[in-house]
Amino acid sequence: MRLGFSACGVSRCEPVEQKVADAFLSWVGEGRHGTMAYMAGNVEKRLNPSLLLPSARSVIVVAMNYYPEKRLRDDQVQFAYYAYGKDYHEVVRSRLLKLAASLSIYDIRHREGAACAGSSAYEGLVCCDTVPVLERYWAWKSGIGWIGKNSSLIIPHAGSFFFLGVLLTELEFTEYDVPMVSFCGNCENCLRSCPTGALSSAYHLDASRCLSYLTIENRGEIPPEYAEKMGNTVYGCDRCQLCCPHNRFATPTEEVAFAASDEFLSMTVEQWHSLTEEDYRRLFSGSAVKRAKYTGLRRNIDLLPEEQ
Repeated sequence: MRLGFSACGVSRCEPVEQKVADAFLSWVGEGRHGTMAYMAGNVEKRLNPSLLLPSARSVIVVAMNYYPEKRLRDDQVQFAYYAYGKDYHEVVRSRLLKLAASLSIYDIRHREGAACAGSSAYEGLVCCDTVPVLERYWAWKSGIGWIGKNSSLIIPHAGSFFFLGVLLTELEFTEYDVPMVSFCGNCENCLRSCPTGALSSAYHLDASRCLSYLTIENRGEIPPEYAEKMGNTVYGCDRCQLCCPHNRFATPTEEVAFAASDEFLSMTVEQWHSLTEEDYRRLFSGSAVKRAKYTGLRRNIDLLPEEQ
């Protein structure tokens, strides 16, 4: 697509299905969100996007490929693929705003696209991990893909290495997409590959045990029983995606903003161990890795095995 999106779908704006709402409430109630208090906040809005934008009639969902062409070698210190390049929040959000403008939709929070906000313009709300919306649910509802047993959205013949963005709008469409059936079948590769047992059963992710949560969102110490499962990974974890047979169809992104720098790709174990805060700021300027802060990344690096 001209704006760099790999897929786009549209569904009616309505409360999420009851079984999904019940599952989410149970997930939070059981504490499976760990210390991510924001997941337990604004629950009513998260389960009914009309509360975010009362005029909303449609949910537009886009997917943007981030699968890297150049990757860290297996013997190097590992980062999740999504963190290789620039912060996806800004990249996806800017493209969503352009999409909104092309549809005469203006973002009500920042009035961006206000130049088109005449009598023929439509209200909208751009969402990219900064608004309480169930992105994967709406991507499924909009026919982009299905939610796999590892809780990731899987796009047919493309895989799961995609960022998602949502645009709520009062614009109505004559036709809407329909949800996609699952093609996971009897495969349980992702469940078996999870080193900490965060995927104890299909479609049930305990974030408090997930290495992505523990190395990024978690601000405390990583429990020893999970730290020993990290291996040479210091930021995020892609294990449940890398083993997925549908990701054999993954193709490198053409978005240069998501490409890793040569310096990042050439870092040695020794260089990571000697990483200073100045090095961190230089390497990860404008990167999603800043989510963990220097202290968090330093904590993770200090847990690396002495011998790689």
